[in-house]
Amino acid sequence: MRILLVHNHYKQTGGEDTVFFAEAALLEEYGHIVEKLTFSNNDVNSLTEKLQAALGIVYNPKGARAVEEKIKEFRPDVVHVHNFFPLVSPAVFYVCRKLKVPVVMTLHNYRLICPSSYLHYHGKLHMENVHKVFPLPAIWDRAYRDSRFQTASVVLTSGVHKLLGTWRNQVDLFITLTPGAARLFQNSSLNPRPEQLVVKPNFTADLGLGKQKREAYFLFVGRLSPEKGLETLLKAHAQHPFKLKVVGDGPLRSMVEAHAASYPSLEYLGYQQRGRVVEELKSARGLIFPSEWPEMFGMSIIESFSTGTPVIASKIGGGEYLVQHQQNGLHYRPGSAEELVRSVKTMEQLPEMVYNLGKNARMSYEQLYTPEANYHTLISIYETARRPQNQKIATLETLQALPNL
Repeated sequence: MRILLVHNHYKQTGGEDTVFFAEAALLEEYGHIVEKLTFSNNDVNSLTEKLQAALGIVYNPKGARAVEEKIKEFRPDVVHVHNFFPLVSPAVFYVCRKLKVPVVMTLHNYRLICPSSYLHYHGKLHMENVHKVFPLPAIWDRAYRDSRFQTASVVLTSGVHKLLGTWRNQVDLFITLTPGAARLFQNSSLNPRPEQLVVKPNFTADLGLGKQKREAYFLFVGRLSPEKGLETLLKAHAQHPFKLKVVGDGPLRSMVEAHAASYPSLEYLGYQQRGRVVEELKSARGLIFPSEWPEMFGMSIIESFSTGTPVIASKIGGGEYLVQHQQNGLHYRPGSAEELVRSVKTMEQLPEMVYNLGKNARMSYEQLYTPEANYHTLISIYETARRPQNQKIATLETLQALPNL
């Protein structure tokens, strides 16, 4: 199969970039012919370039031309869009339709239904945006990059294309990462057709099993920002100063450093390369995933599963669906430091349970999150997208392909 992958890189490398390259490599490994068409926000620096990008966000003629030229040159069987914002624009979907090439898009974030992309800004959830074609209050609140102008551009783009029917009529399939995210998009202003939404999780390479006898500490890995639940984690740690290692960087770094100065049982490691993170996962008693927004996925969770490390996760977003309570980890109510403390104490007091949770975590990885499992799901999605419209029998229920979710 000939597959064209389209992606707009942000200025700072993130999880979407990682998935983009990982899926490209996976497809090539299985013998498919893959072409990458990429754009980069690093090319937008001058005032003129920023203005051109802003004016083209609803429909970018330059991006459209680049996509059309690449499709005519490469002649793909399917186009897979990872991110079109802002330099490609939704023009990519109209070009694909004009050239009669099926197009799939991965919904890596919530940008199409919330300008912040996270449904979380200024320290709180904003689920009210989900059902609004034009969530205008978000503009006043500077939901995106603390800028009314940039927020307005996102609101305008998603809203105009909702009215035009772009999302419903020009995209063959949307890939969501969990059943929860699929349901949220289904019942939103995006208004997709039910058969447009399919579920395919991300994957990770096999990191290898960790130590059978674990050390006494717990681990947090991620961006140090409010939506990640850092305040709740530190509050729980103050109530019960268990051994905790924190890996990551972000706007709440000073808060973590101040807490570590007062509580020696917290060790702040800062940003670490992947190799060191894997080492810590393989020794930790458990990973703590305290996110307080409907996080799309949770790569650190499946990496933890790969090493046979159980996870304590808040019951929201990716943590709710990847972690099964008392099977491969434990749940607690988002924002509840008291419940988080109880979960930590449970793992401290029941080593046999921790062992069984870790064994099941590894099983979850082997069944659902290996490259091989991901490949077969991804190819079935491409094959479905290539069918004539009246033969697209893949629905939200039939393509979930996640028996334990």
